[in-house]
Amino acid sequence: MKVLSVASEMFPMLKTGGLADVAGALPGALAPLGVQVRTLLPGHPKVLAALDAGAKVVAEWPLWFGGPARLLAGAAAGLDLLVLDAPHLHDRAGNPYLDANGRDWPDNAQRYAALAHAAARIGWGELKTWKPDVLHVHDWQGALVPAYLHYLGNGGNGGKKQPATVLTIHNLAFQGQFNAAVWPQLGLPDEAFSMHGLEYFGDVGFLKAGIQFADAITTVSPTYAHEIRTHRDGMGMDAMLRWRQAAVSGIVNGIDTEVWNPATDALLPARYGAQDLAPRLANKREIEKRFGLTADDSSPLICMISRLTEQKGIDLVAQHIDAIVATGARLAILGSGDAGLEAALRAGAQTHPQRVALRIGYDEPLSHLLQGGSDAILVPSRFEPCGLTQLYGLRYGCVPIVARVGGLADTVIDANDAALKAGVGTGIQFADVTAEGLLEALRRAVQLFRHQPADWLRIQRNGMAADVGWRSSAAEYAALYARLVAKESHK
Repeated sequence: MKVLSVASEMFPMLKTGGLADVAGALPGALAPLGVQVRTLLPGHPKVLAALDAGAKVVAEWPLWFGGPARLLAGAAAGLDLLVLDAPHLHDRAGNPYLDANGRDWPDNAQRYAALAHAAARIGWGELKTWKPDVLHVHDWQGALVPAYLHYLGNGGNGGKKQPATVLTIHNLAFQGQFNAAVWPQLGLPDEAFSMHGLEYFGDVGFLKAGIQFADAITTVSPTYAHEIRTHRDGMGMDAMLRWRQAAVSGIVNGIDTEVWNPATDALLPARYGAQDLAPRLANKREIEKRFGLTADDSSPLICMISRLTEQKGIDLVAQHIDAIVATGARLAILGSGDAGLEAALRAGAQTHPQRVALRIGYDEPLSHLLQGGSDAILVPSRFEPCGLTQLYGLRYGCVPIVARVGGLADTVIDANDAALKAGVGTGIQFADVTAEGLLEALRRAVQLFRHQPADWLRIQRNGMAADVGWRSSAAEYAALYARLVAKESHK
């Protein structure tokens, strides 16, 4: 089976968040199941620089959303890629979505419409030597693909069968909603700008289009698939998602267990396995040194690796640093985001310089060190489609302390009394995403760490034994693709 994955970023070439990790890991996980994945990416400078010397031009479009474009076929980091090389759209350094001032690029609608239109043309067979059976598109940046196929496909592909389409929603908060003024530039018929098409409260809704027209809609955890169909968490899309609920399912993300392996991770000063966790102490000492924290083996070192936003519950942490320190915990925080939250965390670190430390920015090597040496990782999100940092924590024996939402609820087993007696707990959950709920979870963690070391060790080892890789989830995607292709063949 042939699948074209359509993504705006992909690890290791270009990454701003978890989408890149998923796009980078899923092709390798699907290959043993007989699924050949090629990934279509925008021609960001980092992507073009990563392509091997054998990359070839397989299509050229003289005028493409304001300028010329080429479609390149090649490989990078062992991944099979198609790259839309349109310099007028994507030859921009830094963040792929934001300018140097942190504002959305004003032509984002055209940039990702071009990516989606290129995917649709590949889908209806313009590459003579390769035609996908399934187009798997990710988030709003790829969500116009099913709409282009719906409105333009029959004419564009000479009446041939359409490929099946899967839309994966990684985070419903990002919907790709644009002013109606962009409509004439998208290359869609006027009839498509209606409530039954792309019109969304007078604007153009990219994600809405994908929800409307994709054959299947997945989210990145079963609990999140349920949450987004509720008024509370549906972010204005819940009615549509309930209307399409027969097509909606949740498949939890996995992680690349070769990249994230504490026994072989070259980014750790000391490597280790579940049977001998003693080397983690050397990693902990390195964290304390780099972050300027006082060594204290009676106090758990808790890391946070996150976008610093209210969605991630960072305001709860920033506003209650004194109370968090009073629980006996220490904090090492890595991330960036809201300027006000950054300032509040910085102030907390200045107040408690030996107990709280902050590093602003994205640092992949440092994130490995934090997982490999911290005692626990805190993820207090108000909503979390899947989350990856808690999966890395499980893999590294860094005990997750998580809000009971979305994928966090699906991947961490709360170490309550019953779970401890059964020997199955893998972390600590809290359902009340408030300051008191957060502080009580931290008190539980400190109690376990200080006074129940055997239970703490069991929780670590349980987490390290958890299935956090892609094997099970890849099998679910492969089965979904097979069902869709079989359905298309009977039309």
